Amino acid sequence: MRSAAITAIPRETPISLAHLFGHELESQSRSYGAPIVFVVHDDISVRESLEVLIRCQGWLLENFTSAQEFLTCPRAVVPSCLVLDVSLSGLNGLDLQRLVAIERPDMPVIFITGLVDVRVAVQAMKAGALEFLTKPFDEAVMLSAIQQALERSRIALGHQAQIRALWSCYASLTRRERQVMALVVTGLLNKHVGEKLGISEITVKAHRGQVMQKMKAGSFAELVKIAARLPIESVAASQNGTFNPAFEREVAQHFHRPLEDIEFGRRDRTSIPNLSSRRRRKSAGNARDLAKPLHKPAIRVVFE
Repeated sequence: MRSAAITAIPRETPISLAHLFGHELESQSRSYGAPIVFVVHDDISVRESLEVLIRCQGWLLENFTSAQEFLTCPRAVVPSCLVLDVSLSGLNGLDLQRLVAIERPDMPVIFITGLVDVRVAVQAMKAGALEFLTKPFDEAVMLSAIQQALERSRIALGHQAQIRALWSCYASLTRRERQVMALVVTGLLNKHVGEKLGISEITVKAHRGQVMQKMKAGSFAELVKIAARLPIESVAASQNGTFNPAFEREVAQHFHRPLEDIEFGRRDRTSIPNLSSRRRRKSAGNARDLAKPLHKPAIRVVFE
């Protein structure tokens, strides 16, 4: 198994996984600030009525008149939700919902609309909307929906912090320790692990002890559960030469960028098509040219 390092183009010194995820874990381990309710609506009267309602509950509020304006706002690492109008000019509500689901998965969406459109409502709910309310909406119903959304966001942020804690522990392993961990969690005996890696059984035991300690696993069963929560193959190339999609999404979320802005490759500078480019080219019928970049990326992830 090969380890991965992350570097921002044109930087030549890669950032280790331990530095990348450990730094973010430290920043997120602090207590969350006050919840924020983001409102995107082009009607000032609706925004003002929601502002009074939301601020009375002690929540922070961010108002936007368009989807484009909202997307320029930095991601807030606090419990949050998005109250969104369906019929926005330019990028509409459903389009924005799709972007939020990818770039800010910890932010539930509540739709409000003045016109009842069953087809649109079904689309929104299938895409994960928490509520689809029609105007004029009941204040108690709106407050209840926001409370549920903020609680769901808090739980999602907590889960992300736990996963990043596991990433930080995993990143502290040496290359050989990662190889040993990948094999022992499949149930192989130390003897068989040694045969596969070309090392002695005693050496395997030593590496296994280091893995248990660094991963903070109290038992082998706990180590297996950790590996299941954080697929260890997600930091290595799979057999077909591509990255595991779980790792791709983790990197994209860390940098708060769409997946197409990230290039994956090897030290010899050959590229590995990411999940976004694979899907796009497959739909375009151009699967033969996977190695050709769609555009110049901002971030490069390479194997060591």
